[in-house]
Amino acid sequence: MTLDAVVFDLDGVLVESEHLWEENWVAFAARHQVEWTAEDTAQVQGMSAPEWAGYLARRCGVPDQADEVERAVVDGMIASIDAGEAPLLPGAGAMVREVSERVPVALASSAARRVIDAVLEKHQLTGEFTATVSSAEVARGKPNPDVYLEAAARLGKSGSECLGVEDSSNGIRAAAAAGLTVIALPNPTYPPKPDALELASAVAASNDDVRLKLLAYLAGEPVAAKD
Repeated sequence: MTLDAVVFDLDGVLVESEHLWEENWVAFAARHQVEWTAEDTAQVQGMSAPEWAGYLARRCGVPDQADEVERAVVDGMIASIDAGEAPLLPGAGAMVREVSERVPVALASSAARRVIDAVLEKHQLTGEFTATVSSAEVARGKPNPDVYLEAAARLGKSGSECLGVEDSSNGIRAAAAAGLTVIALPNPTYPPKPDALELASAVAASNDDVRLKLLAYLAGEPVAAKD
């Protein structure tokens, strides 16, 4: 099968923002006298906004207030993005622009729609993407394949025709389950588990490395599994 489209994750692949989600979850929990732990973060990473909001609402003893929880956390994320606290990762902008000149690209993110749109607008990347999908817009969040299948479909592709770039365990699992050829860019703060990394076809050290691997795959050239 020819690989002729690319689907990117957002948090931890294009922008340095994973810590901001954790900071906002911690802050919301603290307002309810609840300690949010690293285990909680690991539990919700990859979940869609409705999924993590429901989890956080239950942890805080307000299970009927998931909508309010989601709104508060997303408002905090938007404020951080507007303040410039979610910078592009080194090489991310060049990677997206160079790849999008060659093939259609999409975004498959666990972030809420408002966050996706704010990040892409902030970094002037909106026009580079043929399609963007939030996992809140599909039935199930990562590690289920739904968001990647939808992103591929919006490009007019099957999963097996697409490359995917992911940094987290659940993201890698989701992209692989959708049939994508996955390049892993391991998150240094929240590294993917070994069993998830085994699902990746290649592991990259940086976005510059990802860019070179993507271009090689798209050209039909051999790519080393790990450097």
